[in-house]
Amino acid sequence: MKRAIQALLIVVIGVAAIAGPILFKAWRGAVERSRAQQATEPFRIAGNLYYIGSTYSSAFLLTGPDGDVVLDAGEDEANVPFVMASLAKLGVDIKRVKALINSDAHGAGGLAEIQQASGAALFASRASAGIITAGGYDPEAALPARMLVRIGVASYQPARVDHTITDGETIHVGPIALTAHVTGGASRGCTSWSFPVRDGDRVLNVVSVCGLTREAWLRYPGQDADLERSFTVLRSLPADIWVTKASRAWGRYRKFAASRTAKNPADAFIDPAGYRSYIDDAEDELHRGVVH
Repeated sequence: MKRAIQALLIVVIGVAAIAGPILFKAWRGAVERSRAQQATEPFRIAGNLYYIGSTYSSAFLLTGPDGDVVLDAGEDEANVPFVMASLAKLGVDIKRVKALINSDAHGAGGLAEIQQASGAALFASRASAGIITAGGYDPEAALPARMLVRIGVASYQPARVDHTITDGETIHVGPIALTAHVTGGASRGCTSWSFPVRDGDRVLNVVSVCGLTREAWLRYPGQDADLERSFTVLRSLPADIWVTKASRAWGRYRKFAASRTAKNPADAFIDPAGYRSYIDDAEDELHRGVVH
């Protein structure tokens, strides 16, 4: 009996040692997002591309004659009111949104609410689709992270995935065309998106980059190889303008402020050097073994 109790204590201590840092990081990340998540004015980036996110989480709108597209508006439930308010300020009827585009299933907590309000079809990679429809449960996540989802602490309302996209597939909503690039690494189904926008008499290439960092709570076989492939894919894409879900990473406010005084506001967002630097920094972290 004594040995059984000792064995049980060893197991409990071992689980706590593994789970403790992961749970603390998850809690700290949630607190930081909550504090940083504030309303901001929506603005035009270039052509028919608009920013409709918060101060922390990016979200984007592409307008078109046959309906609009919203990219990464469902980061979490807390971001939904900001997205809705931004659409209203731009005079966009939520019912005009015909497609919801997701990059990473681990940032999909608000998708169900936006989908219900708009009636839009949701597009996600096959690996991401299973997580979205399971309310955030990822079988490849670390045990503590899976437990948090199972008990409802880190879960979200499941959304209906209408179309599972494949690598290289292009989605059309009238003249709007977005091409999916499955750039695994942050998660297996992480998807970057490339699309053109017409700004006056020029066409600008936009790339929305999915995450490129490894998190302690999500490690899977082949992850490093996925990241190496993702760096190669992203470097092959022409990028005049680049964005990510984390608004600070791509300089949302800095570029917005510069656009207010620029002769052509879109010029402030043209940043191919920043795009290359972002990829280079992520590759350097991988080679140094950095895990967030």
